[in-house]
Amino acid sequence: MRYRSVGKSGLKVSEIGLGSWLTYGGYVDETTAMDCIRKAYELGINFFDTANVYHRGAAEQILGKTLRQFPRESYVLATKVFFPMGEGPNDRGLSRKHIMEQCHASLKRLRTDYIDLYQCHRYDPEVPLDETLRALDDLVTQGKVLYVGVSQWTPAQITSALGMAKTLNLHPIISNQPCYNMLQRDIESEIVPLCTQEGIGQIVYSPLAQGVLTGKYRRGKTIPTNSRATEENAKQFVQRVLTEENLLKVEKLSALAAQYDLTMIELALGWILRLPIISSAIVGARTPEQVAQNAKASGVVLPDELLTQLQTILD
Repeated sequence: MRYRSVGKSGLKVSEIGLGSWLTYGGYVDETTAMDCIRKAYELGINFFDTANVYHRGAAEQILGKTLRQFPRESYVLATKVFFPMGEGPNDRGLSRKHIMEQCHASLKRLRTDYIDLYQCHRYDPEVPLDETLRALDDLVTQGKVLYVGVSQWTPAQITSALGMAKTLNLHPIISNQPCYNMLQRDIESEIVPLCTQEGIGQIVYSPLAQGVLTGKYRRGKTIPTNSRATEENAKQFVQRVLTEENLLKVEKLSALAAQYDLTMIELALGWILRLPIISSAIVGARTPEQVAQNAKASGVVLPDELLTQLQTILD
């Protein structure tokens, strides 16, 4: 396993991270989830990403229960805040009240004294930006959070936050967590240039396009049972990329991967990690075997001629 800095910060994370969205605390039973987390740790994955809203805290609880058996300094724990965690008017968003309360709740569920990377899960237009940034800064000052980041913020929102943090002399944002894969490349036009210039690391989710880039879904074939495309709460995310055009691209990508003696997973993750601004690619795994398959992609360097061929297919 190889490690990269998160932006211009001193924090180092594994090129492959383990996430818990749509998996732990829900579709994957607890024993298997814990086996996956332990397997990831054994393989050198030190970055574990979750959120308070993932199965209403259940994902955080499983991570906390499993990771407590390892030295706290040996892994990087990331979670998020924004989405509703109750029915009350203050049980959501990025107000100081919600951020503080949810940080404390996450600490309890994760069974830890501090969170390495605390991320704003979305931007909150209803709360003054300085209120959000000051609350995060206070958590860093208190030692409950070491670094702060954002997820799915626009270039303008990131730019505003960076400017305000400098003006108010607050701890800076070090990371952004967007969706990025061979079939969903929106961040390339503005986010990547901006964050490269400002030194903000990209911790990308859905690097395998909800499994579409593994090659499990094929044109004209029945959708595999027990896949995300068949699950009620997950299939909406798969359907966004499960198109005829994308499946044709995957067929061409699979043939190219075979020519270079690569698995589709190695090809897809290696393509993402070609960008220096990518700090880690967060994978979701339902079995320890899947964790191992994903971890093998760390260190894969795609030759220039292959990258040129890939660009032709993807464009």
